[in-house]
Amino acid sequence: MKVTYIYHSCFTVEEKDVVLIFDYFKGDLPKFDSEKKIYVFSSHKHADHFSRIIFDLVKGYKNISFLLSNDIKMNEKYMERVQIPEEARDKIQNLRKNETYQITEDLKVETLTSTDQGVAFVVTLFGKTIYFAGDLNWWTWKGETEEEYQDMTKRFLTEIEKLKGRHLDLAFLPLDGRQEERFYLGFDHVMREAEVINAFPMHYWEKPDVIQRLKEMEVSKDYRDRIFDVMEPGQVFEC
Repeated sequence: MKVTYIYHSCFTVEEKDVVLIFDYFKGDLPKFDSEKKIYVFSSHKHADHFSRIIFDLVKGYKNISFLLSNDIKMNEKYMERVQIPEEARDKIQNLRKNETYQITEDLKVETLTSTDQGVAFVVTLFGKTIYFAGDLNWWTWKGETEEEYQDMTKRFLTEIEKLKGRHLDLAFLPLDGRQEERFYLGFDHVMREAEVINAFPMHYWEKPDVIQRLKEMEVSKDYRDRIFDVMEPGQVFEC
């Protein structure tokens, strides 16, 4: 599988004649073969994960589908008002939380419930499994109340329990330095619960130093060699 880092939490994954695009809202996308099947995933409506510009891709790729979290509302009246291209409208599918969708014979999508907005995706493509967290993370912060901490912790652990023991060929996981000393907790927990082969940090707000910071911590000794150094947009990784 060929992985390209676009920006923030956006990556593309290419396998055979299929391209997956996750949480695109800005940055330079590669030029893909126009005959390939393109699937555009949006995990939730936050502006750093979703933009209506994704629908402009229909102008260059006719064999394209948009798989959107159900919090991204796309009724006909709205699409007309914001001028979503007409040729894109019947290619949009909203995905609910905690559901499984057999998109094609070779593509299955499972959704988890985010601890923020929307969903996380577990995508099975040609027998390979890809986990894209979106904003499903252990969002714990200094200064929060004990009640807030316990609520977040329960919701996060409940969702990640669904990945326990699963083989994940690719995992795209938040690693957000704004959480200060708690920045690695969600990332670390997924790495321990699931069998992650290739891990891609994301959502680090242009401060990739958190990757090396985690790698230097004792807590990562069992998996640090499986973490890719996602340092700048345009990087390409072969997995």
